[in-house]
Amino acid sequence: MNGHDAPLVDSHAHAFHRRIPYVPDAWTVPDYDFTAEDLIATLDAHGVGRAVISGLSIAGTWNEYTLEVLRRYDRLRGTAILAPGTSGDEIDRLAAGGIVGLRLQLARMEPLPDFRDDAWQELFRHARDAGWHVQVAVEGPRLRPVLDALLQTGVDVVIDHFGHPDPAGPLACDGFAAMVEAVDRGRTWIKLSGGFRLAGTAAWHEDPDGDLEQTAQTVAEALLARVGTDRLLWGSDAPFVGYEKRVTYPDVLRTYRAWVPDAGRRAEIDRTALKLYFG
Repeated sequence: MNGHDAPLVDSHAHAFHRRIPYVPDAWTVPDYDFTAEDLIATLDAHGVGRAVISGLSIAGTWNEYTLEVLRRYDRLRGTAILAPGTSGDEIDRLAAGGIVGLRLQLARMEPLPDFRDDAWQELFRHARDAGWHVQVAVEGPRLRPVLDALLQTGVDVVIDHFGHPDPAGPLACDGFAAMVEAVDRGRTWIKLSGGFRLAGTAAWHEDPDGDLEQTAQTVAEALLARVGTDRLLWGSDAPFVGYEKRVTYPDVLRTYRAWVPDAGRRAEIDRTALKLYFG
């Protein structure tokens, strides 16, 4: 894509450095930095105007680097990973610093938390009252109960990475049906992001040379037809943690154009992202 055809918003990227306090059970620990300056340089090199920094699962509830970044760059927004019991005052502090959502990074987590627990319900109410959405990343076969618990609170929901549908049958996966039903209820958006991850959350090391294209293409076409551009977002997932040797920013721009070949519809997705994250 040239600058005239590039996305206006990358709705899923990361920024970190090696001095971040990673959690002891992190699924991986990068041996490199991808700082805010690296992200901005990447966006500028490809004509992308704005980005949303997703809460970094391997840093747990430590969100201070994201806050530092958001204070420096008005063209960025972010989401945070928080523990149940986080106070409304803390959420207000984060919101004032440019955080626009609460991220639930649940992929590979066993067992899932009980989101109907009072402490979680209170956290979701705080998020709703702050005008935040809840960003969900979990394997598709486990998605429905998470969505059910969230939507009962009245909070807006953004589903990461196509909803991680079952790669053995992505359109037959109950998670695919659950997220489409959630969109129909009016409070849910879906990210066309991390298409290279749809072989499964462990494929980055179990099948490092596997197919990175077809599942995402299949699901993107179905979502475009089923839910429309006013409920879809696009994100790069830069710097492609676990896939750094196989995926580049030009690659994800190319696949996005394959998923949504019509420039007018991509522009509609841009407007959706601008309204949700920067409106």
